[in-house]
Amino acid sequence: MDNMIVFSVYEVNHHLRQVLESSIEPLYVRGEVSNFTHHSSGHMYFNLKDESATLRCTFFRNANQRLDFLPQDGQSVICFGRITLFEKGGSYNLNVSTMMPAGEGEIQARIEALKKKLKAEGLFEPIHKKTLPPYPEKIGIITSPTGAALQDIRSVLARRFPVQAFVYPATVQGKDAPPTLIKGINYFNESMPVDLIILTRGGGSQEDLFCFNDEALARAIFASKIPVISAVGHEIDFSISDFVADLRAPTPSAAAEIAVPNKDDLNIHLNSIKQRMNLILEGKLNIHKRRLSETASTLSHYHPQRLWQEYQQRLD
Repeated sequence: MDNMIVFSVYEVNHHLRQVLESSIEPLYVRGEVSNFTHHSSGHMYFNLKDESATLRCTFFRNANQRLDFLPQDGQSVICFGRITLFEKGGSYNLNVSTMMPAGEGEIQARIEALKKKLKAEGLFEPIHKKTLPPYPEKIGIITSPTGAALQDIRSVLARRFPVQAFVYPATVQGKDAPPTLIKGINYFNESMPVDLIILTRGGGSQEDLFCFNDEALARAIFASKIPVISAVGHEIDFSISDFVADLRAPTPSAAAEIAVPNKDDLNIHLNSIKQRMNLILEGKLNIHKRRLSETASTLSHYHPQRLWQEYQQRLD
């Protein structure tokens, strides 16, 4: 007995925790949420399960504050975290750092794959970006005719620099959206020439904005002979149309501000130019007046009457 090495329960569990955390890298786990509890402390406790097993999970408050949805029992999710073991209870669980609905995870994977493909083809390269016209007269807007995005753009244009704005009514959500968006781009390139195109919609979920990650739409934007501003969602939202467009605007209102100059700034600039021109003109006039006066003074010495008077004085 004296030569036996005996460990306490805590020592065993502590050692197992060290082995787990050092040998298993953080990983993604897909499963169905069950026994979900959102504790008053802000921490979330739940199980992830599939048809064969169950995994206990902890989602601490400092990590789950970034979550943009509330998990529900029965919901399929993908969690990213580290396997750990709590010494006191002797049970292992997944310490979650991020969570997303399983469907969104698949969508994001498809978006990333397409982004990588188009980038490799050079569709995002700065060399292909067209320069926006400084003073557009006609702007084509491709969006929902009833959406808030259109009203925001019209309001900004009216305030900053009134131009002719033509709207192509398009579907901006769902599987039917990409074909109508592409038709809008073709319409302004072929039937209604404009100086600039704004492709836009307001904010929404990742699923709502997914149509702007369509490959055919990306290629239509790239092929457009008219510069395209992509303004999809809010500032934190990015879509493939943003990367392939000639310029990305964080919001529809920002797109309108980028598209046209501010008439008040232009008036100030023009007045400044006018003042400088007046000063230059006044200076040149003063120079010519002085030269004219000097010339007149010189010519007065050769006036016939004065010459005659000088000759008379000499004779006298």
